[in-house]
Amino acid sequence: MAKTSSQGLQDLFLDGLKDIYYAEKKILKTLPKMAKSASDAAVSQAFEKHREQTEGHVERLEEVFAMLEKAPRGKICPAIDGIIEEGSEIMEEYKGTPAIDAGLVAAAQAVEHYEMARYRTLCAWAEELDMPDAAKLLKTTLDEESETDATLAHLAESDANQRALQKAA
Repeated sequence: MAKTSSQGLQDLFLDGLKDIYYAEKKILKTLPKMAKSASDAAVSQAFEKHREQTEGHVERLEEVFAMLEKAPRGKICPAIDGIIEEGSEIMEEYKGTPAIDAGLVAAAQAVEHYEMARYRTLCAWAEELDMPDAAKLLKTTLDEESETDATLAHLAESDANQRALQKAA
């Protein structure tokens, strides 16, 4: 691989790390609000569990930054800001309604899908850059994001979507 090609990918990799680091930090601040807004205990617990996992995601990202000998730093990510804003609107507009949990789960799944796309790309780039330790850390997080998405889908399909069909009291 030519040096300019490798350098370009390394720059992309670092930018991607900054992007997802910013996103994970924003998500950490948002998950407690989502847990508090949920009406169903299982939905609230899913958000609390994911908050704990997200702390680990941040730590893993910090390890990858250290491998690159870079200080962990975020880069404003308009995509995650927009997704989180949509979630905030759901919390406000559907508060106290039977649809709140279905809306929160949908918003959380949008976050998960964004994160999975980012982590999948970062894993591939780490492999290309011959950084197997970084790839392993990123893959661990990708697997957790996928598990969370599956949990959220189950919560939606097994209960939250059905409750959303009810008329608001």
